Amino acid sequence: MTGGAATLADARAQLAAAVELLGYDRGTYDLLSVPRREVSVSIPLRRDDGTVEVLTGHRVQHNYSRGPGKGGVRFSPRVDLDEVRALAMWMTWKCALLDVPYGGAKGGVCIDPRQYSAAELERVTRRFTSEISPLIGPTQDIPAPDVGTDEQTMAWMMDTYSVGAGHTVLGVVTGKPISLGGSRGRASATSRGVVHVALAALRHLGLDPQGSTAAVQGFGKVGRGTARFLAEAGVAVRAVSDQYGAVEAPPSDAGAGLDVAALESHADATGSVVGFWGGVPLPGEELLTADVDLLVPAAVEGVLHEGNADGVRARLVVEGANGPTTAAADASLARRGVLVVPDILANAGGVIVSYFEWVQANQAYWWSEAEVEARLADRMTSAWQQVLAQSQRHGVDLRAAATSLAVQRVAQAHTQRGLYP
Repeated sequence: MTGGAATLADARAQLAAAVELLGYDRGTYDLLSVPRREVSVSIPLRRDDGTVEVLTGHRVQHNYSRGPGKGGVRFSPRVDLDEVRALAMWMTWKCALLDVPYGGAKGGVCIDPRQYSAAELERVTRRFTSEISPLIGPTQDIPAPDVGTDEQTMAWMMDTYSVGAGHTVLGVVTGKPISLGGSRGRASATSRGVVHVALAALRHLGLDPQGSTAAVQGFGKVGRGTARFLAEAGVAVRAVSDQYGAVEAPPSDAGAGLDVAALESHADATGSVVGFWGGVPLPGEELLTADVDLLVPAAVEGVLHEGNADGVRARLVVEGANGPTTAAADASLARRGVLVVPDILANAGGVIVSYFEWVQANQAYWWSEAEVEARLADRMTSAWQQVLAQSQRHGVDLRAAATSLAVQRVAQAHTQRGLYP
């Protein structure tokens, strides 16, 4: 089993473990293991050269017992329906864990955006939005950017939906440009949330962030900001990778980190971290087994697996990406005493500030960046403390603790609302 099917199997295995820990019956598992609604759509695209290509898109609403659906839209050649189902389920748990009044949703188009022009991507986005528009809206399901999409994608989605509605609907998506009702602090929110939790986890392990080392896999929307904020907190970022390769601080500079600001400038100029003058080349797969205190996988799912988990030398793994650790890798890391902070907690900063953006759009009143960041820090710190307490109370790892807390809240909402008819 590979790809989306394996990801969905891992998500369902986590749910099954939480249901068992909570003492719920099989019916609860069955209710929560499948999406409430899903749609797959064809997206005909007229290429710039006049040829026509047909793409496939999906939108899955896993659960909306606690509020409207919430979840990103990704443009990636890896997208398939099972992957979207798994990601939507994780969004349900993430929103419940952070006590955000949403259910989980996710969407995606199977496309490699690097192979298409901006005009072609706009046409894809607008057609996809029009196809799923009956299912989305500020009180139904609120998309956001994810892998391969950005604030411009959200602007196109908002405009397409608004044209159909006959008026501007700012709250239909989040992650928009600030000029179109986006929230200050949204772009960096996921990275800041990862770092808030990572620093708390390092201290929990008795490690002073000022003397700790880290490796970050991925240098995109999450990994890049994570590396920057870790460095600002005094953590030495020893290695960073992207889809093209990796670099590490010279071995002779023991304990020193990469110059992250200079690395960002290099990536802006060249499109990759590869070739950075302040580091030495590192095979990409070796970053995951680097000799550091903290490992942040912040790229795609399934990168830590049974083939490499035994080689992980970090004492702490903080999941910046969704589902980067397979069930087999989880078991291996647990046996070796590696603390894993799960994705539904670690990377929840994005959905928290998306919620703030939605609230601001509905009120037509915008907060300062300092207000946003203070409220984000409070939410992330509180959630970390709750998950840690649940872990210690039940004697389980942080993933089981986080998932069981979230499942408990969703199941409670189901029970209180009842079944109709």
